Amino acid sequence: MPQIIIILTGISIFGLVYYFSWLSQQAQYVMLADGRRQERSIPVLIRAVLPLTGMFPKLLTGPGARKFCEPLERRIVSAGLSGLISGREILLSQAWLGLLSLGFGVVAGRGHGFFLNSVMVILVLCMFFYPDIWLRGAMAQRHRIIQRGLPFTLDLLTLCVEAGLDFMSAFSRIIERRTLDALSEEMLQVFHGIKLGRTRRQALKEMRDRVNLGDLTVVINALIQADELGVSLGAILRIQSDQLRTKRFQRAETLANQAPTKLLFPLIFCIFPAVFIILLGPVIVQMFQRGF
Repeated sequence: MPQIIIILTGISIFGLVYYFSWLSQQAQYVMLADGRRQERSIPVLIRAVLPLTGMFPKLLTGPGARKFCEPLERRIVSAGLSGLISGREILLSQAWLGLLSLGFGVVAGRGHGFFLNSVMVILVLCMFFYPDIWLRGAMAQRHRIIQRGLPFTLDLLTLCVEAGLDFMSAFSRIIERRTLDALSEEMLQVFHGIKLGRTRRQALKEMRDRVNLGDLTVVINALIQADELGVSLGAILRIQSDQLRTKRFQRAETLANQAPTKLLFPLIFCIFPAVFIILLGPVIVQMFQRGF
């Protein structure tokens, strides 16, 4: 009997390792507005439990669950992951990861001390909140890319408009010459939305609601207002570009001022003990060898 249990355990571990290695080699793509595919990555741990989310198709589909799924859906769109995962799948992934880690904790922590049980409780909580933390991180990373490229893109757009190009031609020139990143993908979607019949105002509003980034919202609101009032786009774009560049310098100064505080804890818990061991380690070893 013990031999059978060992064999079954070995087969299970081998199957899990093979399944995770197979998942890690699978690439995932989203479809861009012009038909191109862009690779996206969902963590292997979440992809491993995604098949389990289809076991109960009617779970979290009612109107009561919509208020929990809608904020997650907005984050998914802001993170550029539309079509790869849904808010319902995020919630069910949290539940499955929490349940599986809880089952593992009950089996591994049975008959052990308080410390191991505490570690298992922390593991269950980490697994439960992991999908939500990953989604927030993916959205924040995409926002940083857009925030970093927005001032330079506005400068190019200002130059094109002031050189005599109309809005659509300037947009097209910038999209053609920019490296494909988060901001280029959003601009591409605006461009193709206008080509398909949307007004410029509608396409920009959709981009604003889709990205949900403060700096971009201010710029788009200014462009919409300029379109409504008939103000020159070049002047508005130049003002917004200067304001974004000022905000960028202010954020850099804030991060620089926060650096000494953030370095304090690594300095105390890592560097000082290392220096102590390097300087006094040989002396302590000699003292033990000589018997004090």
